Amino acid sequence: MTNPQRASAEDRELVALFAGLDTPGVSDAMDKLGLHGQALGIAPLADYSHPVVGPAFTVKYVPATVPAGTVGDFIDDVAEGDVVVIDNDGRTDCTVWGDIMTQYAGLRGIEGTVIDGVCRDVNKALGDGYPLFTAGRFMRTGKDRVQVESVNTTVSVGTVRVASRDIVVADANGVVVVPRARAREVAETARQIESVESRIRERIAQGATIREARAELGYHTLQRKA
Repeated sequence: MTNPQRASAEDRELVALFAGLDTPGVSDAMDKLGLHGQALGIAPLADYSHPVVGPAFTVKYVPATVPAGTVGDFIDDVAEGDVVVIDNDGRTDCTVWGDIMTQYAGLRGIEGTVIDGVCRDVNKALGDGYPLFTAGRFMRTGKDRVQVESVNTTVSVGTVRVASRDIVVADANGVVVVPRARAREVAETARQIESVESRIRERIAQGATIREARAELGYHTLQRKA
């Protein structure tokens, strides 16, 4: 299936900046720059071996009205390479993502999904290797319980405010959201930190003690706010 929604040139450029970086490095860079982006309480469904990176397509859910609104049709508008970021207000009593959404997202080349709430039909996501990052899993449907209020507005996920097209970096450690306007700065800082940590690892391999290597290369101030 071809996704008619395509990533912009700027989206591709910003995503490429984070190639080879992981969430710990990006998190340290965010700390150093005084930015809050670590999504507390949002965990990966599996231990994904490669980071998921993409612009946020944000979705806000609210309690259902009568008659109830829709719960997933927004996915037709998500571009290839996007990360779907769903704010369900942290609800764990009903899901907003299941196997049909997983199948469709995979076919459309969507990068992954982050949910401040729960998912279900996890065997499909695990079997397909589709990346899900959530507050948990639960089998009860969200139909007639919640509905989509808005898309591509600013939402909250795990204590983090996420604006449409912010850059999401997620892996086996969790989820970090990088403000789009600071993406280049964050990626550059993360690479600088990783370079120092790589040198520390080299010094240890050469026989230095961890205390010596860390002191020599300033390990304890790497993430300290400048």
